[in-house]
Amino acid sequence: MTVCIDNAQHPLIIDSGVHCSIVARNYLDNHSPNWEKQLLPTKAKNFKSASGKMTSIGTMIKEIIIPHRKGFLLGTDYQRMYGFDIYNSKNRHITIGNKKEKKFSLDIYQTSAKDPLEELLNEFREGHFSTTLSSKQKLSLLKILRKNRAEFAIGKEPLGKIRGHDIELDLDVERTYPPMLRRPPYPASLKTRKEIEKQINKLLYMDVIRKIGHSEIVEITTPVLITWNDGKYRLCGDFRALNNCTKTDR
Repeated sequence: MTVCIDNAQHPLIIDSGVHCSIVARNYLDNHSPNWEKQLLPTKAKNFKSASGKMTSIGTMIKEIIIPHRKGFLLGTDYQRMYGFDIYNSKNRHITIGNKKEKKFSLDIYQTSAKDPLEELLNEFREGHFSTTLSSKQKLSLLKILRKNRAEFAIGKEPLGKIRGHDIELDLDVERTYPPMLRRPPYPASLKTRKEIEKQINKLLYMDVIRKIGHSEIVEITTPVLITWNDGKYRLCGDFRALNNCTKTDR
């Protein structure tokens, strides 16, 4: 890679596995003409190359500026040291000493950036939403449901789970009816029935309602038919008769 040393650009290969780099005099003459004035003492060390033993003349410390964040070549030792998966498997590994241990599972096919709406919809994959909702409205609704998930989900089950919570309803109009439908529509007490009968008698007295026969045709405004089980007859309400009992609004 190209790096900056002493305000000049130089091609350089950086090896993170070593603490120093060995260069020849010719390299220093070309890239750092004043290198002899920057030499520091070298600790007693033996340096060898493929052709034999090398003689150390000193140490130089240089600040290196990397002007970019791309184009790095990372060795396998470096990757394993910091937990990179170098085998392209679904597991990440970390090296502790010379012992390689599994660090944690990693799905290498999973993308890091996800659409927030798609991520929420995954929790409601069994649910159904109105097609009239916009994406913004749907996202707002899903956030509210997630915030109150305890009201819509059991334990760790996904929100909107349908399978396993199915309800089968059989609608039937044939006899016999279930107990709830056998109950009278108005299971009033004896005291309440007497009060209702009292009010009906008042309405009969004011001619607001009157008894009619089963064959009589009623031609008045909006008749109200009431079944009175005890008396076995029908009542027809004539709302025009209320004008005789009420004051006209002025």
